[in-house]
Amino acid sequence: MHYDLTDLRLFLNVGEALNLTRAAEKCFLSAPSASLRIKQLEESLQTPLLLRQAKGLQLTQAGEVLLKHARIVLQQLEVLHADLRPYAKGIKGRIRLQANSTATNTFLAEALSAFLNDNTDIDIELEEHPSQDIVASVAKGSVDLGIVAGSVLAEELDVLPLYADELIVIAHPNDPITRFMSLRLADMLDDCRFVGLNQFNSIQSFLDRIAHGMGKRVNLRIQVGSFDAVCRMVEAGAGVAIVPGACARSYARSANLRLLPLQDSWARRTISLVRQRQRLLPQFGEALIRHLVDAATQQK
Repeated sequence: MHYDLTDLRLFLNVGEALNLTRAAEKCFLSAPSASLRIKQLEESLQTPLLLRQAKGLQLTQAGEVLLKHARIVLQQLEVLHADLRPYAKGIKGRIRLQANSTATNTFLAEALSAFLNDNTDIDIELEEHPSQDIVASVAKGSVDLGIVAGSVLAEELDVLPLYADELIVIAHPNDPITRFMSLRLADMLDDCRFVGLNQFNSIQSFLDRIAHGMGKRVNLRIQVGSFDAVCRMVEAGAGVAIVPGACARSYARSANLRLLPLQDSWARRTISLVRQRQRLLPQFGEALIRHLVDAATQQK
């Protein structure tokens, strides 16, 4: 069998994107060159790896097996390079991290800044995604670490609880809803107009799914781009909002807002760090995990 690391990296990108052109771009290859490499790889392995259909590419069973092993080989190679990095000059390490919006907008910014200041030769690639998407990405090895909210059921992951958080309601003090001591989302959906985040935000997507499961919808009066902007809009009387308690309490120190607890059980969540079970990480990846655990302890 004749193939090299470029072939494996190309096939990994093809398997994840199911698009030859995008995979070729990630490997800095032309589309014809990438196509030829895949063809030669199939000839070398003596089995089809891709099904080329009108609607796009699909992996064969052999392709699924190769994708799994290519991911493991390239991950181990990354660890090898990372652990040799201290002995070389000018080589930077990189960690791929995905986090939900609660973590991104609370302790994570300060924690990562401190880590990067102490580790100038490390880069962190941070993306914000819904928790269920993060679990899937970590499970298949697309990212190194994930920070998620709520329970995690994937057996192939190690889960490290960081701290407890809750979603709460914020409202202007003159809003009629403030006459209640606590609330349920179901009681709010018919009468309240909400200030929300854009549709790609993980918490907004989560609330939309909860409302949809009740046969209702979140009546959004305005959508903004950050939790601070949500709090400012609520303070100005634009509507009510549901936000992480840590975000609300941080903003409310200098704002005119009422904070009301939610009775719904899903509003109380554990923020956890997830990693692929038995996956080797570079030494600096393990150092980041320890740093995040320490930072989360201060968040409690």
